[in-house]
Amino acid sequence: MQTSNRQWQKQGQIYVPAGDKPWSRSHAQLPLVQQRENRWRIYFATRNDAGQSNISFLETPAGNPFDILTIHDGVLLPFGELGTFDESGIMPLSLVRAENGRWHLYYAGWTQRKTIPYHNSIGLAVSDDDCRSFRKLYQGPLLDARRDEPFFTGTAHVRIENGLWRMWYQSCTGWVKQGQAIEPLYHIKYAESNDGIEWKREGIVAIDYRDQEEGGICSATINARSDGYEMWYCHRNAFDYRTNPRNSYRIGYATSRDGIAWQRQDSQAGIDVSPEGWDSTMIAYPHFVRDRDTDYLFYNGNGFGASGFGVATRAGERK
Repeated sequence: MQTSNRQWQKQGQIYVPAGDKPWSRSHAQLPLVQQRENRWRIYFATRNDAGQSNISFLETPAGNPFDILTIHDGVLLPFGELGTFDESGIMPLSLVRAENGRWHLYYAGWTQRKTIPYHNSIGLAVSDDDCRSFRKLYQGPLLDARRDEPFFTGTAHVRIENGLWRMWYQSCTGWVKQGQAIEPLYHIKYAESNDGIEWKREGIVAIDYRDQEEGGICSATINARSDGYEMWYCHRNAFDYRTNPRNSYRIGYATSRDGIAWQRQDSQAGIDVSPEGWDSTMIAYPHFVRDRDTDYLFYNGNGFGASGFGVATRAGERK
């Protein structure tokens, strides 16, 4: 398929928590936009007094994300019971509407470990009242470590195409040490489902490591085009990426005819860090939205969402 080399035009920072709420002291991570008639609802992960993430949201007029109309006064879901996969944190991943009208909110659950810093799994919450409320469908995760994927699963992008549920998800391939640092390695894999619950995972790698220095690839977001698909994601080096801008997250780009076999073309992502400001050392966790004749790419800046999220735009291609 033809590569899209159009540049994104940064529009600026949209939101960062004021820090005046005990459940939202910092961070607005992994922005996830739900297009609702004349409004947009933007879900994000915010952190409480203990540094634990949970989901909240704000609403704006459709097509104008800088005009914040309301900010939800609380979190969307309770933490899991002691010992469950989401007892230590919850983050939004993907939101899709099934044919029966039920909304499926895929989310990342966090637990803490002794030998490694954390473990992630993918859970599911649903809404049968047009997203006025959500409930966890199960206490356990939908996607977790298993015999041939022994580490963790994390971020996910889900689409429904002709009745087939398709997922591009983060899959950890191991943990590595450098001095006192223990860091996870992960890339993006592909899975399918007939109902959005039971997923067929065949180990298909969608976006693989570029070289031995690269250590993390996650947060796929996809635009379906007439000639195939384009994907944005974020990628980082294996070590020293938390404080070193040269090794930190950047947004990458790939194209595919079928959504399974992808060609990385990171130089065509059309967006990079700014010379200064809130997104000058890191850009991560992209989320693509098309509204009429404009494309929007929401993303986080410095500090993994500590500086909040912003948006870039471009003219949409004709179908």
